[in-house]
Amino acid sequence: MKIYREIKEFKVQNPVLTVGTFDGVHLGHRKILDVLVKEAEKINGEPVVLTLYPHPRKILDPTFKDLFLLNTLDEKAKLLENAGIKHLIIYPFTKDFASLSSCDFIEKILFNKLNVRKLIVGYDHHFGKDRQGNIDILRNCALPFNIDVLKVDAFTLNNKKVSSTTIRNALLSGEIENTNTCLGYDYFISGKVISGSKIGRTIGFPTANIEVHKEKLIPRKGVYAVKILISDKEYTGMLNIGSRPTVDTSNQLVVETHIFDFEGDLYDKSIKICFKHFIREEQKFPDKEALKQRLLNDKKQTQILFQIQK
Repeated sequence: MKIYREIKEFKVQNPVLTVGTFDGVHLGHRKILDVLVKEAEKINGEPVVLTLYPHPRKILDPTFKDLFLLNTLDEKAKLLENAGIKHLIIYPFTKDFASLSSCDFIEKILFNKLNVRKLIVGYDHHFGKDRQGNIDILRNCALPFNIDVLKVDAFTLNNKKVSSTTIRNALLSGEIENTNTCLGYDYFISGKVISGSKIGRTIGFPTANIEVHKEKLIPRKGVYAVKILISDKEYTGMLNIGSRPTVDTSNQLVVETHIFDFEGDLYDKSIKICFKHFIREEQKFPDKEALKQRLLNDKKQTQILFQIQK
């Protein structure tokens, strides 16, 4: 997949395009992307995603300034590539851009700069200033430029529409299985292993502390059953998100994972952690021995869960 950070670099024959933030690249997004790829094939064209960055809510609403996202840009790019997208345009979302009408967007950007042949939009897509551009307005605006506009119906699970917002809320509630079902893959965090306090190794549970991207949504505090990818090799383990109240009074949020059956130095190496199950909430124990006994129980529970999955 080719990535463009400057729209002037884009030169593609018969582009078929969709536009949006695509946070999570979840099953609802995948339905749109599948249509995009098929429509591009029909006209011997190229499937293109124009993604907006930063997230529009961060620019338009100060209360969302610290909105955490399901994907970093790099993660999103990889997920889009896996979905068959050939070109990704990362378009800067600014207040000036937000003031464009949907007709101006179609004429000045989709037609004049990108020469788009077809535009694929979701069922609830509203584009342009004050989100005035519904499907009928978009089609009327696109007509003079011979751009077809296709609408994709909503994707539902158990009669509920899948959205990035509902997935974020599920993660913040520790609903990992529901999150993974809606995403179509296991929610993951990836990052470099950084130096920690090394307290875990004193009770038989050495951990790798992960430096998480500042925009990445970290799930609810607690203990999780996880899979860990290290240099394309998969391991089983359990991860803790929290402030470690039994052994630390700094109240600093830490993401640390104990990897089963692993020996080696991971400092400064990048690893990927996939969430499978929520085990329990974070707790404060009377002492390190009580913590150790609970961690042994957590490990046993985690191993049982993964044995069931095999």
